[in-house]
Amino acid sequence: MKQPKPNFYNLAWRWHFYAGLFVAPFMVMLALTGIIYLFKPQLDPLMYGSLLNVPAGHHTVPADDLLTRVKEAYPQATIKQYLPPVNAERSAQFVVVNAGTELNVFIDPYQGDILGEQDAKMNLQAIARAIHGELMIGTVGDRLIEMAAGWGVVLVVSGVFLWWPRGQAAGILWPRLTSRGRVLWRDLHAVTGFWGASLLLVMLLSGMTWTGFWGEKYAGVWNVFPAAMWDNVPKSDVEARSLNTATRQTVPWAMENTPMPMSGDHAEHMTHDGAQAGPAAPTISLQDVQNIAVQRKVEPGYSITFPKTATGVFTIAVFADDPRNDATLHVDQYTGDVLADVRYEQYGTVARATEIGVMLHEGKMFGVFNQIIVLLICLMILLSAVSGVVIWWKRRPQGKFGVPPLRHDLPKWKTAMVIMFALAVMFPLVGASLVVVWVLDRVLLSRFSRQTESASSL
Repeated sequence: MKQPKPNFYNLAWRWHFYAGLFVAPFMVMLALTGIIYLFKPQLDPLMYGSLLNVPAGHHTVPADDLLTRVKEAYPQATIKQYLPPVNAERSAQFVVVNAGTELNVFIDPYQGDILGEQDAKMNLQAIARAIHGELMIGTVGDRLIEMAAGWGVVLVVSGVFLWWPRGQAAGILWPRLTSRGRVLWRDLHAVTGFWGASLLLVMLLSGMTWTGFWGEKYAGVWNVFPAAMWDNVPKSDVEARSLNTATRQTVPWAMENTPMPMSGDHAEHMTHDGAQAGPAAPTISLQDVQNIAVQRKVEPGYSITFPKTATGVFTIAVFADDPRNDATLHVDQYTGDVLADVRYEQYGTVARATEIGVMLHEGKMFGVFNQIIVLLICLMILLSAVSGVVIWWKRRPQGKFGVPPLRHDLPKWKTAMVIMFALAVMFPLVGASLVVVWVLDRVLLSRFSRQTESASSL
């Protein structure tokens, strides 16, 4: 007797339901905050034009004189970063910590006048970035975002399987617009998900490279520079990722797990002997550091991060819209020697692909065209999430949660089990949550469903 063809639909529906239920709120949040941050180049000049825009002049004030003006205005502040003007009609910017608050201080590079300040962590773009990356709650938020992105991959894989065309094009390749109610919502959900699946996977995977757990492990495996690059440089135990925060990007992803060099001839011995480095006391000027950036043809838009300790370094870094223009330079605060100068050419193949993926993700690689594509993807995500919730609500039996029933008469599909196992291994947080959901499903939800069915039959 011919054996029945393996059917994975039932289990796929169930996992797609669980993934969608968990992922939908996160996808809506990521899409909305992503749209806000996507149009940062257009929004910032409109919202903060008085701080960013200046009339072009003929002669700029030296960087050290600008630094002196800022120190006079904020005598108790700690100066963290200096961002030279991006072009002739933009202001210079200092990042300072004053009375526990991080501020962006804008200054006219031609007149030396302070134009104003902005809370570095509580402006629209910084808030959108912080919510997008870690829900503004630190490590816990980062892990939740990572888990949601991993479950998003499960959602896409199961969704493509469920709606893969099997002799039917209407409702899969295009929506049946003449339909009404749940059928129309189902078609909008299926068509949007089907055509946007590959784009959504690119967005999810490129975004996950920045997460604190999976992204760091991914970088540790694939983002490795030749050890010889650091042979003749005193190295600290601090990695360059320490320069990046949830609200501010300083060094490119490819540089995050590289060691920070140290200033001074005896810096390495001092650290190994357990001696504590004192406060930074640079003997080179800020203008000297800026001159190094100009001489080495670092693309405008770079920042200069100040050393924090006596063994710290100045870091010149640009996280360029085109990754081929990325640059990260570490400069000795006493001698002005360039201890490291890493460009795109030194990145490995995976690091290059990741940087390109990140720039596509942020809509920066190809200007306005890239922004429009990412905006469309975000709108597709919103439509898919909303339509999925509507479908669930409309098909949900009255008074029930609406979990697709688990039938036991269906044969197992070994390939699907292998795929789910592979996803669990690739994304450990998904694997751990998968076990939790399975236990809850078997112990709580199944029992709740049986009790509800028994009650309804009385």
